Amino acid sequence: MSKHTKEFKTREEKTVPGVQEPDRMVPVIEPQPAEVGQPAAAGKSAAAEKSAEAEKPDEAKASDECKTQETELAVARKEIETLKAEVAELNDKFLRKLADEVNFRKRMQREKEEGQKYGVASLLSDLIPVLDDFDRGIAVAEDAKNYEQVHEGILLIRRQLSQMLENKYALKRFDSKGQPFDPNRHEALFAEPSDVEEPVVSEEYLPGYSLHDRMLRPAKVRVKIPAPKKAEADQEPAEEAGQA
Repeated sequence: MSKHTKEFKTREEKTVPGVQEPDRMVPVIEPQPAEVGQPAAAGKSAAAEKSAEAEKPDEAKASDECKTQETELAVARKEIETLKAEVAELNDKFLRKLADEVNFRKRMQREKEEGQKYGVASLLSDLIPVLDDFDRGIAVAEDAKNYEQVHEGILLIRRQLSQMLENKYALKRFDSKGQPFDPNRHEALFAEPSDVEEPVVSEEYLPGYSLHDRMLRPAKVRVKIPAPKKAEADQEPAEEAGQA
């Protein structure tokens, strides 16, 4: 087959129906894969580099914020632990103070009850020797059968008891007979008119006692009070006669 025949067949094979064949055959040059993909890859690489460069500041900023938050969280946790320790210490102090207060109240209540129960122990201890003196006086009186000895013994015991109560406990007995009547110190059981200018104690039934400046028992007495004047007594019958 000749050279012209081969070219003619080639042209027939590449002829597209409905398309006018050009005057001469133009060789078709297909682009190589390497030549087509190279510009796209280069563009993509440049965009990725720009995106990476743009993301670097954001990543650094996010990393700094994360570190800051971690630091603040650590500080907050430390402060919480400190506050917990302070609260526990204050709670312990409060409980101890409360326990001390409760124990103090119980102790004061117990001491008060003991004071009321044994408050007269000192006085009773001082009265025991007086009872011993009475026992000895009674024994002597039974053996001697002598009234004078009994009387002297009783007077001696009374004198000792009065001195002990006055010197140690400030219990003082006061006499009232012949003294002006004082309602703060005397209790009048009877009153009788008499030729006196002011009420006067005429008789003492029971003596009075005072403790320091406080009255323990007023004296029980009979009182003389001023009698009505004679002129007033004579004037009253005259007035009655005039009215009649």
